[in-house]
Amino acid sequence: MSSRRNVRYSALPDVDNDDKFGVQHDPRFDYTPGSYDRIPWKSIFLAIFLLSLGCVLLFLSFFIFTGHMGGEKSQGYGLLALGIVTFMPGFYETRIAYYSWRGAKGYRFASIPDY
Repeated sequence: MSSRRNVRYSALPDVDNDDKFGVQHDPRFDYTPGSYDRIPWKSIFLAIFLLSLGCVLLFLSFFIFTGHMGGEKSQGYGLLALGIVTFMPGFYETRIAYYSWRGAKGYRFASIPDY
Protein backbone atom coordinates (compact mmCIF):
# COMPACT_ATOMS: atom_id res chain seq x y z
CA MET A 1 0.00 0.00 0.00
CA SER A 2 2.68 2.46 0.81
CA SER A 3 4.98 3.30 -1.97
CA ARG A 4 8.20 5.21 -1.78
CA ARG A 5 8.65 8.00 -4.17
CA ASN A 6 12.07 8.70 -5.43
CA VAL A 7 12.24 12.40 -4.80
CA ARG A 8 15.64 13.97 -4.71
CA TYR A 9 15.85 17.02 -2.50
CA SER A 10 18.39 19.71 -3.03
CA ALA A 11 19.34 22.69 -0.91
CA LEU A 12 17.97 26.05 -1.92
CA PRO A 13 20.45 28.58 -3.23
CA ASP A 14 21.94 30.81 -0.56
CA VAL A 15 21.20 34.24 -2.07
CA ASP A 16 19.97 35.98 1.07
CA ASN A 17 23.19 35.66 3.02
CA ASP A 18 25.37 38.58 2.00
CA ASP A 19 27.49 39.10 5.11
CA LYS A 20 30.62 37.24 5.95
CA PHE A 21 28.87 35.64 8.95
CA GLY A 22 25.97 34.35 6.90
CA VAL A 23 23.40 36.80 8.28
CA GLN A 24 21.88 39.55 6.20
CA HIS A 25 21.51 42.96 7.85
CA ASP A 26 17.88 44.02 8.15
CA PRO A 27 17.48 47.80 8.57
CA ARG A 28 13.98 47.40 10.02
CA PHE A 29 15.49 46.53 13.37
CA ASP A 30 17.70 49.63 13.49
CA TYR A 31 14.72 51.93 14.03
CA THR A 32 14.20 53.04 17.61
CA PRO A 33 10.88 54.84 18.10
CA GLY A 34 10.51 57.81 20.39
CA SER A 35 8.46 55.78 22.87
CA TYR A 36 11.72 54.27 24.14
CA ASP A 37 12.80 57.70 25.33
CA ARG A 38 9.49 58.81 26.83
CA ILE A 39 9.26 58.39 30.61
CA PRO A 40 5.88 57.05 31.87
CA TRP A 41 5.58 59.24 34.96
CA LYS A 42 2.11 58.01 35.98
CA SER A 43 3.27 54.41 35.95
CA ILE A 44 6.39 55.21 37.95
CA PHE A 45 4.40 57.10 40.59
CA LEU A 46 1.92 54.21 40.76
CA ALA A 47 4.79 51.75 41.18
CA ILE A 48 6.34 53.83 43.98
CA PHE A 49 2.94 54.09 45.66
CA LEU A 50 2.41 50.32 45.44
CA LEU A 51 5.92 49.70 46.78
CA SER A 52 5.44 52.01 49.77
CA LEU A 53 1.93 50.71 50.51
CA GLY A 54 3.21 47.15 50.36
CA CYS A 55 6.05 47.97 52.76
CA VAL A 56 3.62 49.58 55.21
CA LEU A 57 1.25 46.62 55.07
CA LEU A 58 4.10 44.14 55.53
CA PHE A 59 5.41 46.08 58.54
CA LEU A 60 1.93 46.20 60.06
CA SER A 61 1.51 42.45 59.64
CA PHE A 62 4.95 41.93 61.20
CA PHE A 63 3.98 44.08 64.19
CA ILE A 64 0.73 42.14 64.63
CA PHE A 65 2.54 38.79 64.49
CA THR A 66 5.19 39.83 67.02
CA GLY A 67 2.64 41.31 69.43
CA HIS A 68 3.89 44.91 69.30
CA MET A 69 0.52 45.99 67.95
CA GLY A 70 -2.96 44.88 68.90
CA GLY A 71 -4.86 42.64 66.55
CA GLU A 72 -5.66 39.05 65.79
CA LYS A 73 -3.55 36.65 63.77
CA SER A 74 -6.17 36.57 61.03
CA GLN A 75 -5.75 40.32 60.56
CA GLY A 76 -2.01 39.81 60.33
CA TYR A 77 -2.46 37.18 57.62
CA GLY A 78 -4.76 39.49 55.67
CA LEU A 79 -2.30 42.35 55.87
CA LEU A 80 0.51 40.00 54.91
CA ALA A 81 -1.34 38.84 51.79
CA LEU A 82 -2.27 42.39 50.78
CA GLY A 83 1.29 43.53 51.47
CA ILE A 84 2.75 40.85 49.21
CA VAL A 85 0.21 41.56 46.46
CA THR A 86 1.02 45.29 46.47
CA PHE A 87 4.76 45.03 47.13
CA MET A 88 5.68 42.67 44.28
CA PRO A 89 4.44 44.68 41.24
CA GLY A 90 5.58 47.93 42.86
CA PHE A 91 9.07 46.55 43.41
CA TYR A 92 9.22 45.07 39.90
CA GLU A 93 8.28 48.25 38.05
CA THR A 94 10.32 50.49 40.35
CA ARG A 95 13.36 48.32 39.67
CA ILE A 96 12.81 48.58 35.90
CA ALA A 97 12.43 52.37 36.18
CA TYR A 98 15.58 52.68 38.29
CA TYR A 99 17.73 50.58 35.96
CA SER A 100 16.32 52.43 32.93
CA TRP A 101 17.20 55.74 34.55
CA ARG A 102 20.72 54.47 35.26
CA GLY A 103 21.08 53.32 31.64
CA ALA A 104 21.67 49.63 32.37
CA LYS A 105 21.83 47.38 29.35
CA GLY A 106 18.53 45.70 28.54
CA TYR A 107 16.33 48.09 30.54
CA ARG A 108 14.19 50.74 28.84
CA PHE A 109 11.28 52.86 29.95
CA ALA A 110 9.27 51.20 27.18
CA SER A 111 9.18 48.04 29.33
CA ILE A 112 6.90 49.81 31.80
CA PRO A 113 3.24 49.93 30.70
CA ASP A 114 1.93 53.46 30.29
CA TYR A 115 -1.45 54.33 31.80
